[in-house]
Amino acid sequence: MPIVQRILSAFSAPRPQPLPEPDAKLALGALMVRVAKSDETYRVEEIQRIDRILAHANGIGPIEAAKMRATCERLEAQAPETESFAALIRETVSHGGRMEVLRALWQVLLADGLERPEEIRTIDATCAALGLSEADNSAAHAAAAEA
Repeated sequence: MPIVQRILSAFSAPRPQPLPEPDAKLALGALMVRVAKSDETYRVEEIQRIDRILAHANGIGPIEAAKMRATCERLEAQAPETESFAALIRETVSHGGRMEVLRALWQVLLADGLERPEEIRTIDATCAALGLSEADNSAAHAAAAEA
């Protein structure tokens, strides 16, 4: 294919699908991605943990979980405020469910065996935005460490 045709075909390439409106499930995924990326490193262990949590939480297989994570990555990249995701969860999920969200965030943080200050700050801010206490945060951290 000549170069001019390749350039023109690039302009007519299909546009990416629009992102869905986030719900509590996608908000959880986006928050997990945000925690994993908060130290400027997105490790394989963190990605695998996110996929496992999404699969378990949503009763889906690994391929569907990876696709869901990819959507969550795009949502996370376009949404600047952690509080908006947390508010969506806080408004639609019970206290026990929010504790599970916080536990999942800690599991992602702990997936690579390192607790970096940037990741901890992200979880602390999310905890407050979820309407949870410091005691809740400590309990979720302990539960994630045992898992």
